[in-house]
Amino acid sequence: MNTQALPAALAEIVDDFQALAEPERLQLLLEFSQGLPELPDRLKDHPELLEQVVECQSPLFLTIEVEKNDAGAANAVRLYFKAPQEAPTTRGFAGVLHEGLDGLSAAEILAVPDDMPEQLGLTRAITPLRMRGMTAMLGRIKRKVAATQQLEA
Repeated sequence: MNTQALPAALAEIVDDFQALAEPERLQLLLEFSQGLPELPDRLKDHPELLEQVVECQSPLFLTIEVEKNDAGAANAVRLYFKAPQEAPTTRGFAGVLHEGLDGLSAAEILAVPDDMPEQLGLTRAITPLRMRGMTAMLGRIKRKVAATQQLEA
């Protein structure tokens, strides 16, 4: 599968998944669920700053922040997720997106193909509903990033 259209960190993650047999891919997804960072305190105390991804079977919330460089131009996009510990698949998807996209530029995130979740090779291992949830997470991130770009234009 061609991962050249993906940012380097995300392409590496996709390659890692593709190198494994299907049962091992689920184990790798669980590892990503355990690596999902906690929300910073400024967001923990303000759930209204997070947006729920209703397509996910488990309650998943996310937000983005755009860091500015010294010239005031948008630089790095930071991703924040909140997902319950008892939802390892959802947390795993969020962990993949966090590790693969956090810190990239808006243009890099907007260039990620919408079908990127399918490139992980999990479509037979997990339900279509859960795959839709991950696709929705990516779509929500891209929509929020695009909205920040329009504010700056």
